[in-house]
Amino acid sequence: MQKIIIITAPSGSGKSTLVKRLLDAMPELSFSVSACTRSPRGNEQHGVEYYFISVEEFKQHIQQDDFIEWEMVYEGKYYGTLKTEIDRIINAQLIPLVDIDVKGALKVKQQYEHALSIFIKAPNLEILKERLIKRGTDSAESIQERLDKASEELQFASQFHTTLVNDDLELAAKELIQLVKSFLYVS
Repeated sequence: MQKIIIITAPSGSGKSTLVKRLLDAMPELSFSVSACTRSPRGNEQHGVEYYFISVEEFKQHIQQDDFIEWEMVYEGKYYGTLKTEIDRIINAQLIPLVDIDVKGALKVKQQYEHALSIFIKAPNLEILKERLIKRGTDSAESIQERLDKASEELQFASQFHTTLVNDDLELAAKELIQLVKSFLYVS
């Protein structure tokens, strides 16, 4: 029985920070590196945070049915989870941790019987906006696009096993680690 951890959140909710804390605390998990067609931000590296590929290459993977899920998350920007990435993790006898957008997360959840799906959110949209601005990686237009998308994504929170409000990072990290440990070792 293959278990899988699915974590999703609107952009700016602190998901990446929480996922890093979870991975540091639980070496039996392995981060599933998604493929995307956007450019790297900041210090992001190919094959570490994402597989940065061209739109043409991404579409070729779609035609070859290489993804367990894929989505055009923002106009012209595709993201997806390669089947080979999940296989790599399972073959290493680790538990896949999939950190993806909301619609992709719902698709993965449908495919795995033994999945824990967690929706992370900021306390409210104003705090989310402040976090996106403070991050300093997006234009004002991009921030507005992300806020609009977050409003839409929040409507799907109830379709996940649990929702975690990231109001206090330390508390949220402890709660996330406990949720995953309970799923893996108690259920």
